[in-house]
Amino acid sequence: MDEVKNACIPLNRDRFMRQLLGQLAETIEDVAGLEHAEGLIAMVGQNMGDSINRAYKDALDVGRLDLEQVAAVLVDLKRRIEGDFYLLELSDQKIILGNRRCPFGGHANGRPALCMMTSNVFGVITAENNGYARVEIKEAIANGDAQCRVEVSLDPSEEGPGREYFVADP
Repeated sequence: MDEVKNACIPLNRDRFMRQLLGQLAETIEDVAGLEHAEGLIAMVGQNMGDSINRAYKDALDVGRLDLEQVAAVLVDLKRRIEGDFYLLELSDQKIILGNRRCPFGGHANGRPALCMMTSNVFGVITAENNGYARVEIKEAIANGDAQCRVEVSLDPSEEGPGREYFVADP
């Protein structure tokens, strides 16, 4: 039926997958609570971080990314999935990133558990190349903030809030 085939429906594979992920996160939060939802998404984020880290190192033909490359990778990977992350600060102590557009689009609104994907992917990539990372999401679009602000601390002796990540094989 051409009328069905030609109907203007805002549905494609990308939108479907984002909506699926958003609904899945919301369902887990509703059933198991935010803490358990964050834990489950963190496990997925760990695997995604490992895979993405390996892909960038292979593409750049390096065994380890330097700090500038790590920061560039964090921005680039989000660009590739339609986020709008940008570098605010880069030093030996920290990487600070801002973001104007969530890669999950409006499907992240009210679903802060999805921020664990960012925390884990950023934490894994940074720790695997730097030895350590502590990620704090200071602002999040998912929480109703106008933008995201993510701080990745690189010094294990500096204590503070956030999730810690360590290199798997030192």
